[in-house]
Amino acid sequence: MTTSSPAPEPDPPSVDVVLPCLDEAAALPWVLERVPPGWRALVVDNGSTDGSDRIARELGATVVHEGRRGFGAACHAGLTAATADIVCFCDCDASLDPADLLPFVREVRAGRADLVLGRRRPRSLGAWPVHARAGNLALSRLLRRRTGLRLRDLGPLRAARRADLLALELTDRRSGYPLQMVVRAADAGWRITEHDVPYAPRTGASKVTGTWRGTFQTVRDMSRVLQESPAREGAVS
Repeated sequence: MTTSSPAPEPDPPSVDVVLPCLDEAAALPWVLERVPPGWRALVVDNGSTDGSDRIARELGATVVHEGRRGFGAACHAGLTAATADIVCFCDCDASLDPADLLPFVREVRAGRADLVLGRRRPRSLGAWPVHARAGNLALSRLLRRRTGLRLRDLGPLRAARRADLLALELTDRRSGYPLQMVVRAADAGWRITEHDVPYAPRTGASKVTGTWRGTFQTVRDMSRVLQESPAREGAVS
C-alpha cells in the first residue's frame, strides 16, 4: 500500500499588495497580471456588485471582504489581512502599475526608507483631472506646514513594513487614510521618500476624486487628519 505525501505548503508571500476594490471588474485582469511574481495580491472587495470578487479569485488573488464602505476601511482590512513583512498599496483601477512598486520594495528592504510613495506623472491630460490635482496640491502644502515634509503628491502607490504600519494605529476609514499614514509616519520620525511613477487614465468612473464634489469630500476628510496633535508617537524598529 502506498501513501501519498502531503502537498507542500506554498511559500509565504515576500510582499503583499493591498488592492482596495469597488466595482473594478474591467480593470482587474490588467492589474493582477502585473503583480510581480512571488508577491500576493490582496483584493479587498468593498461591496462590489459587478462580480469583482469572483474575477479576482479566478485570477489567483486572495479576496478579503470589507463590508464597511470607505477607502480607508478597505485599505486597513487589507493591511490587517496581510502576513508578509512588506506591504504595498495600489489602486485597482488600472491607473497605476503594481510592477512600479519593485524599486519601492528594494528601498524599504535595504533600509534606505521606511515609507516610499509614488509621485504620479500623468501620461495624458485626462489622466489626472484638474480638480483632483488642485486638491492634491492644496493638501501637499498643508502637509508641509504640518510636518515639514516636502512631498509633491499623496498618491496611493506606496510601500512599508507591515509591523511598522500597524504600530501607527491608523484610525481613519475614509479618504483621509493615505494622508493619516504619512502624517503619523512623519510624527514618528520615519524616513519618507518619493519616486515618479506613470499615471494613466483609470478604467471606469472614479469613486473618490472623479468629480469636484468627490474631491471636496476627500479634501475635507484629509483636512481633519491634519488637525491631529503631532504629539502622538509611533514606532519604527
